[in-house]
Amino acid sequence: MQIMSELIVNAQNYVSGLLEKLKYDLVFHNMNHTYEVVEAAKEIALHSNLSDRDLHILVTAAWFHDCGYSKVYKGHEEASIKIAEVFLKAQGCGQDFIVAVSDCIRATKFPQFPQSNMEEILCDADLYHFARPNYPKYEAAIRCEFDVFMGKVYSDEEWKEFNCKTLSAHTYFTEYGKKVLTKFKEVNLFFLGCTPK
Repeated sequence: MQIMSELIVNAQNYVSGLLEKLKYDLVFHNMNHTYEVVEAAKEIALHSNLSDRDLHILVTAAWFHDCGYSKVYKGHEEASIKIAEVFLKAQGCGQDFIVAVSDCIRATKFPQFPQSNMEEILCDADLYHFARPNYPKYEAAIRCEFDVFMGKVYSDEEWKEFNCKTLSAHTYFTEYGKKVLTKFKEVNLFFLGCTPK
């Protein structure tokens, strides 16, 4: 799937510049996470019937969805939207396009409530790591960020319980998420030692 329009290339370069300046303490919400979400969104989109325009909205939103961390930790979604809006206006994008990108970013706020196919895909892409075979690496990074940026310190037992509750309560929205990603998430639940729902 080739989605290398000038807009996407410019978005990638712009967001990369922002995220490279992030504090080293952001061990999860960094450039690597953004890149993985972009790739996951493309992967999930392959199994959806998106128009070219919707695909561009989705991928643009994926690039911008966490750039607000360059400004603030809590409430980063709204900061991401503001950054995206300024950039997209400067790129000459229409208001409908900008609103759709903003809605996709806003939908990733936890708990997620996506209202469109594009929003569902981005939400599933953002939590794709729940299904990755190296999930322990991701949950350890999130635990570290919670400690540093939110002052939330968990014992190992409390963190296991938090992980089990989070993964057990979560449901993917897209058909691809339900049919494919859920199976791998369930493997991670098993290896975390979580009891089934």
